[in-house]
Amino acid sequence: MRNLTIDEFLTRLASRAPAPGGGASAGLHAAQAAALLAMVARYSDAPRLAADADQLIAAAVRLAEDDIAAFGAVAEAYKLPKDQRSEPLAKALAGAMIPPLEVLALCRRLLTLADEVLPVVNKNVITDIAAAGEAVRAAAGTSRVNVEVNARGELPPGVSDVDDLLAHVDRLTAAVRAAISS
Repeated sequence: MRNLTIDEFLTRLASRAPAPGGGASAGLHAAQAAALLAMVARYSDAPRLAADADQLIAAAVRLAEDDIAAFGAVAEAYKLPKDQRSEPLAKALAGAMIPPLEVLALCRRLLTLADEVLPVVNKNVITDIAAAGEAVRAAAGTSRVNVEVNARGELPPGVSDVDDLLAHVDRLTAAVRAAISS
């Protein structure tokens, strides 16, 4: 996936194939957030924070690719005869929860990084911190619903605090807006 052009990825996303889908998109939302934070950190002369963001970009793209693979296993399980699919499907669905749960963990790390960049931000790129936050919102919201659909029952740890994560994005955006108006 990482070697596709944007047009190629969007064509595949729009196709009638089981993957890529929302999970891969969530990973790319997280990667965009990390890339925005890396750019802001570089403009703000914060090389350690830029390096941290670069690592998160790579992790997010890997998670997008992991989601494609995991959902491929779900699609394969659905191809089995109904009387043979229960166990393989349950296993595939459990595996399909792992990438979005890891994206949620990555979103938490991205917001921590955004909080570290904000005090040292070059004011010319401060709005990109809010843009990164909104990309985190998209990644987290999408990952939550992907876990919910695959869980088919009790949700695993790491999902119950997504509303807190989204509230963190709201606070981050409010801080950026306050800085703009001061």
